[in-house]
Amino acid sequence: MTDLALPPALVMVLGAFLIPLLQERARHRLLLGLPLLTLLLIWLVPEQAGLRIPFLGMDLSPAQATAEGRLFATVFALMAGVGGLYALGSMARPLELVAAYVYAGSAIGVTFAGDLLTLFIFWELMAIGSTAVIFAAGTVAASRAAFRYLLLHLLGGVVLMAGILAHWSATGSIAVEALGASSLGTVLILIGILVNAGAPPVSAWIADAYPEASPSGTVFLSAFTTKTAVFALLVMFPGTEILIWVGLYMVFYGIIYALLENDMRRILAYSIVNQVGFMVCAIGIGTELALNGAAAHAFAHIIYKALLLMSAGGVLLMTGKRKCTDLGGLFQTMPQTAVHGIIGALAISAFPFTSGFVTKSLETAAAAHEGLLVVWMLLLAASAGVFLHAGIKFPWFVFFQKDSGLRPPEPPLAMRQAMGFFSFLCIALGLFPLPLYAILPYPVDYAPYTVEHVVSQLQLLLFAGFAFFVLLSQMRRTLTISLDFDWFYRKFLHALAEEFTLSTARARERLEDRVAARIRALIGNLYAHHGPHGILARSWPTGSMVLWVALMLGCTLLLYIF
Repeated sequence: MTDLALPPALVMVLGAFLIPLLQERARHRLLLGLPLLTLLLIWLVPEQAGLRIPFLGMDLSPAQATAEGRLFATVFALMAGVGGLYALGSMARPLELVAAYVYAGSAIGVTFAGDLLTLFIFWELMAIGSTAVIFAAGTVAASRAAFRYLLLHLLGGVVLMAGILAHWSATGSIAVEALGASSLGTVLILIGILVNAGAPPVSAWIADAYPEASPSGTVFLSAFTTKTAVFALLVMFPGTEILIWVGLYMVFYGIIYALLENDMRRILAYSIVNQVGFMVCAIGIGTELALNGAAAHAFAHIIYKALLLMSAGGVLLMTGKRKCTDLGGLFQTMPQTAVHGIIGALAISAFPFTSGFVTKSLETAAAAHEGLLVVWMLLLAASAGVFLHAGIKFPWFVFFQKDSGLRPPEPPLAMRQAMGFFSFLCIALGLFPLPLYAILPYPVDYAPYTVEHVVSQLQLLLFAGFAFFVLLSQMRRTLTISLDFDWFYRKFLHALAEEFTLSTARARERLEDRVAARIRALIGNLYAHHGPHGILARSWPTGSMVLWVALMLGCTLLLYIF
């Protein structure tokens, strides 16, 4: 069926290139208007219908609407609009704004892709846009992080494309549908998606790259890459059991490294890995309740994670400092930023009456309903760990603990407005979850506010809070940086490259010496024959030359006669 529905992604992607061409006031309107127009188009595309484009014997579907895609696209457009408002306050560079909107539009393109080729094109465009967002920070550290980020995501893209080609060759289909890891092609597709999800062993790229972007750039980065990976897993690999264990690994990986970290934005970056781990685990469980939980958690996570990073970005912008050891006591002059950070911290910890409570509990309930006792217990333990590193550690060390002596003012109004809107959503979704439940992929039959659930969650969080303050001396960080798999490309490969450079330099010097010696020998030989005293440079008497000419003419005459 052919439908003239306009791909919502194109509006955002093409509109992004108008940003640097407009005057300031018109640019501000565009930054807020593009996401609103895109959001309108997202809900105008008919369900299970869209544009069809014939290409090399295949039908491409760049605007196919599904319940899952519409849900993710909605929060992506919302994130782009509020992120744009936040970027206005942080005085983001035009390059960053263009890259961020191309990045957001590409993420929306992934959610509306009805075929794997379209998905791949937007997937790679996302990688380019996100790399430009990191690079736009304009620092040496950002440039190096952007280069490492791009290499890793290009590698993931190559694996993904290889999987798509293998799957197409084996089945003749490129439809975005439930695949399962049953063949070489689908396994490669799964691996390519997990790279973007931050799954092991390449989880470290999130904490390596995201904190090096600008305050607004980090907010944009937190929303799209990992969540489009969650969307792809949700649509193509529901019920793939290996994802349960991959997700659990990510959950505890993020907790451990966040507790070790000193940089406030790296704490929150590791927390992204942790939260995505919950979603991946739920997708591995694969029931309707679990898939609803993964989708709802992704929706809420984009909002409260952006709120946390907005709070951290406001602190960074006004103080120029990002290490917990350099901060503290900021609530005295930045009370609004502190309150917004605390609301985000409560939401990520699944505190009752916040968005995290009504979304994350769907996942743990799904594990319990399926009788997965070990998984359920590990997810509960991980919930306590989330409260430790993101719910308490971040706001405590940044806004409270010791008095650092810093007295920065509140960040600009636009940044506070963006934080205020997301704080409102965190509480509104927690108090009134039914509108969110209504747009989930499957019908929801779940009541989050039962006495048992509220009491057990409060007990869990209070115990985690008590443990934090009992072990407070162990929680204080030093001026260190934690490495895991990124040791290979930040240390080992760097040392290997230096050794290779030295070895090749020495080999080049030996080759140059050998070639120079040959050239000197050739020059000496030529000089010996053609120099002032060489045999070919001597002067000959005229009589001798006449004699030789006569002999040559005689020889020629004899040859002619005989």
